[in-house]
Amino acid sequence: MTGNLLVIMSDEHQARAMGCAGHDFVKTPNLDRLAFDGLRFASAYTPSPICVPARASFAVGKYVHQIRLWDNAMPYTGAIPGWGHALQAEGIAVESIGKLHYRASEDPAGFDIKHIPMMVANGVGMVWASIRREDERLVRGRRMLGEYIGPGHSDYTRYDEAIVQRTQGWLRMRKGSDDGPWCLFVGLVAPHFPLVVPSEFYEMYPTEQLPAVKLHPRDGHDRHPWVEKQNAFMDSEAKFKSEEERLSAMASYYGLCTWLDSNVGRILDTLESEGFKESTTVVYTSDHGDNVGARGLWGKSNLYQESTAVPLIISGPNVPNGVCETPVSLLDLSCTIADHFGTSIEAAAGSKSLYSIADGPVEPDRPVFSEYHAVGSVSGAYMLRKGRWKYHHYVGFESELFDLQTDPEETTNLASDPSISTVVDSMHEALLAICNPEQTDAQAFKDQAELVKRFGGREALFKIGASGATPTPEVLN
Repeated sequence: MTGNLLVIMSDEHQARAMGCAGHDFVKTPNLDRLAFDGLRFASAYTPSPICVPARASFAVGKYVHQIRLWDNAMPYTGAIPGWGHALQAEGIAVESIGKLHYRASEDPAGFDIKHIPMMVANGVGMVWASIRREDERLVRGRRMLGEYIGPGHSDYTRYDEAIVQRTQGWLRMRKGSDDGPWCLFVGLVAPHFPLVVPSEFYEMYPTEQLPAVKLHPRDGHDRHPWVEKQNAFMDSEAKFKSEEERLSAMASYYGLCTWLDSNVGRILDTLESEGFKESTTVVYTSDHGDNVGARGLWGKSNLYQESTAVPLIISGPNVPNGVCETPVSLLDLSCTIADHFGTSIEAAAGSKSLYSIADGPVEPDRPVFSEYHAVGSVSGAYMLRKGRWKYHHYVGFESELFDLQTDPEETTNLASDPSISTVVDSMHEALLAICNPEQTDAQAFKDQAELVKRFGGREALFKIGASGATPTPEVLN
């Protein structure tokens, strides 16, 4: 590939919450347009269903357990070279605008310039959440989803507005430049909580018209024991003030998806009006998904489709049109960014450019892996998607196995079904080819214990880092 590359990454956008992905009521006309003109990957996954580890893995193209940046207190510093460094080595202009969720602006993280970057709070992040043992962990701050839910504006919607305006200005200034091809990474925040959205977008989703969520505990669903313990750490569902507020949270989330879409549309319109459309490839994705009330869960932090699957669209010159059914990961996107400019990175085994995946035959059995060692998890959790099967391994707990071909909503755990025990065994063997779950779990706990000690121990953590969602850059406050 040649030409410019614009990578737009949102935060917490559920993969199915797009019209082009078949959602029956979420309005995303601009992302639909991007998909119509390009290629949508129907089965794309995050390397970890939480912000900081996912973004660190994406930065370098390696799994979380390979880089040992386990949670939201272990941000990327640039010490491990990634795709940004590979582009810089080739003399490609590479800049970022908006959310990165790395450690600090001054770190050599692979960008020539970082415009209004959001980094982890105070360069530290959520250290208190690095304490994961059930009888020791801390709960800090206010309700995770925000004290107010509903129509209006938040620091995050204002930040997104600033990001869009800065991106439009960047494209206008770049017009007519003969400095060669460029790579621009744009990090938008929506639909990440707080669940507050401008009223025109909130009103698109009347609460009385929202469908019931699936597998809710009040309807008799028994959550997996690991999931139950993880959710109990903050339990957003239990903190709603009323049933009306719970529905308002859903309307706000979907409204934020459309708000995000409108911001993507503004960027795409400027890209075209400034004459870049024919020379620029555009990528849209998100760092992870959101449960949006399924199973009584909110936010991310588990292995189900709502949390680990991400939207992924590529559109531009020489990109084929349609839908690619081969399962892929954000690590493949890491390889793609380097490949776009004729270079490469030392990525996790099996990761490769999405361009080569799109050009090749469909590989339905291509394995894709995700893992979680962060907020609320009492042990390590590992996901392997391979063909029709999706396998969840929890250290110290029973496994889960879902047949996505017959059960795409993951309603029936087949792990204990003796008739398919060979499938469970083969999926576990495939997992072991990627990592040893128990050894990896032990390493994560060891690294986190050392981190906690370095910051003064358990009691000191009450005063360190953000208690909830990362604050916006000081330049906007």
